[in-house]
Amino acid sequence: MFYKQNLVLFLIVFLFQPANAQEKKWTLDDCIQYAVEHNPQRAKQEAQNKIYKQDQREALGGFLPTLSVSSNAGMNFGRNIDYETNTYIPTSTFSNGYGIYSSMNLFDGLSQIYRAKMARINRLMGDDRLRDTKDQLALQTMEIYFNVLYYKGTVDIAEDKLNESEANLKKTQRMEELGLKSVPDLAEIKATEAQDRLALTQQKNLLDVEIVKLKAKMNFPVTGEFSVAGYDSTVIAGKTNDSAVDIYQHAISTLPRLRASASTVKAAEMQYKATRGNLFPSLSLNAGSQSGFTRLMDNTPYKSFRQQFKDFLGSYVSVSLSIPIFNGFSRSAEMNRSKQRFIMAQCDNEDLSRQVYSDIEQAVADVNGLADESRFAQKRTESMLEAHKVNLRKYDEGLVDALEISTSANRLLNSRVEELYTNLKYQLKYKLLQYYKGETLWTFN
Repeated sequence: MFYKQNLVLFLIVFLFQPANAQEKKWTLDDCIQYAVEHNPQRAKQEAQNKIYKQDQREALGGFLPTLSVSSNAGMNFGRNIDYETNTYIPTSTFSNGYGIYSSMNLFDGLSQIYRAKMARINRLMGDDRLRDTKDQLALQTMEIYFNVLYYKGTVDIAEDKLNESEANLKKTQRMEELGLKSVPDLAEIKATEAQDRLALTQQKNLLDVEIVKLKAKMNFPVTGEFSVAGYDSTVIAGKTNDSAVDIYQHAISTLPRLRASASTVKAAEMQYKATRGNLFPSLSLNAGSQSGFTRLMDNTPYKSFRQQFKDFLGSYVSVSLSIPIFNGFSRSAEMNRSKQRFIMAQCDNEDLSRQVYSDIEQAVADVNGLADESRFAQKRTESMLEAHKVNLRKYDEGLVDALEISTSANRLLNSRVEELYTNLKYQLKYKLLQYYKGETLWTFN
């Protein structure tokens, strides 16, 4: 008998322990890190950054001389020039030519310099865009995660409310059988129990919807098992002593979104200056060397390839000056378009800066306001709980009816939900404020 009991206990531990060990409770940091690593937006921005790097490489290559080689071969029929006598002869000829050429830009109105600067700014902007993409994914994931925590909490509250209603229903049914409660009291308790069961079902459905949203934002496998960890209810809500102006001044140099916007303005300015340089004359240095080989196709004796290559070898060096006078307004139109893009980028940067400052100011106000709301909500819940316990004792003694008990329970329910909401919202706004102050939301790879 003792052996069989030990065997059953061993099988229970063996079968159920692996399942519990494999079950993972996803924390906020886990969800954010997973979303940052697996969301397609990150891969898209990384691909764009590689394009920026190639653009910078190409812009730097514009300062180097170009080099090219050429070769040709052909048959000429009919009258052709005899390169030995430089006269026309009625004989077909075969010719073969070779050349090497190089060109270097000496001055182009500083356009190439501005293009190189613009390419460098775009590359740095791409790095900030990538960080901002990750930050936005983290912020969006964090917001949905707190929604999941909220509905997870409301489900727990609804379950507690339903358990209490079921206990009251059983007690009231027994008291009605003993003649201690009336039929209307029993009907009211039944209605309350049915309403609580419906409310629990609704909250579970809302929780499932938020979990689907969270998995979608994380790019989590559709069929994968997913469960979030509980929230820290012991967080003490406190006010912040930092001003919105100080936080904003720090965010100007640390917030990727603001840094990227400022880089966009600088890149637009460089683009404008580069197009303006196209209106100036350009100066270039050219050099080259070429040679060839030819022979008559009538079996006439001819010099060897090496000898002809040496005889025909020639080189040149030249300087070219190009002065733009008129090309259908294309240069001036492009310069004007670039100037307007520069102005638009400045306006967008000003709008974004103002929006970020407003968001910081709102976050500071939310943290300070929610700190008071959370503290008062907790005190109200404690008072409501004590009052509800008193009403339950009065109900057992027949001093209050079922309607008053239902009203008291609903007040306690609303108070608990409000306390949950203010606590979670405070934590969300506090993390957002810390982000504006320079705290990272995800782990660097």
